[in-house]
Amino acid sequence: MTQARALYEISGSDAEHFLQGLITNDIAGLQNGLVYAAILTPQGKYLADFFLSRSDGGILMDVAADIAPGLVTRLGMYKLRADVTISEASLHVHRGTGAVPEDGFADPRHPDLGWRAYRDAPQTEDANDWDALRVAHCIPETGIELGPDSYILESGFERLNGVDFRKGCYVGQEVTARMKHKTELRKGLVAVEIEGSAPVGTEITRDGRTIGTLFTQSGGCGIAYLRLDRAGEDMRAGDAQVTLSS
Repeated sequence: MTQARALYEISGSDAEHFLQGLITNDIAGLQNGLVYAAILTPQGKYLADFFLSRSDGGILMDVAADIAPGLVTRLGMYKLRADVTISEASLHVHRGTGAVPEDGFADPRHPDLGWRAYRDAPQTEDANDWDALRVAHCIPETGIELGPDSYILESGFERLNGVDFRKGCYVGQEVTARMKHKTELRKGLVAVEIEGSAPVGTEITRDGRTIGTLFTQSGGCGIAYLRLDRAGEDMRAGDAQVTLSS
């Protein structure tokens, strides 16, 4: 199922400097195409993830429609006196797999996720099973695996090219850097195999203890958030049997 998206134009002489101080990735990556990034709370927790690309008017932001109003409000709080304008863009997101079209950008998260393009014409329904592709590569989605309690490193953002540890400071950077350098992650999103089925959000238990949550599922596989030090045999999500993918 394709998630509804919203597009915004971020323009003005301070637009790049403004975003660089907020996002988890390096805005310089725009010279190579699409940048995947997030904005975090000062405590390092997820607020929103999105794609950025260059456009005629400045920088185009591609974000899930459900979280777009909150993100725009947050950006407005940080804008202060900067020469930055945030406005809705009258374009539509197009997605596909295979060769990247001339007006498209390769999805930076994984080659199998294909490309994204921004066009005047509304997108017609495509035949790709995006959930199956996400599950195959353990790629989180806004509002499902990614929520207010998420930390981006536990959600795989380093693997997905969504965070840069060499850029300057951004909101939530200190917490993210500590998680990267101080200790091995004990929790995170992992690929699992499922016998049976369970609704998204079902608790995963082992030996009578809750050790995680089951999320998107497709073809007997799924994405789960687990306490990695407690994961092992005989995990269950409701009536479903859950095992770590080999």
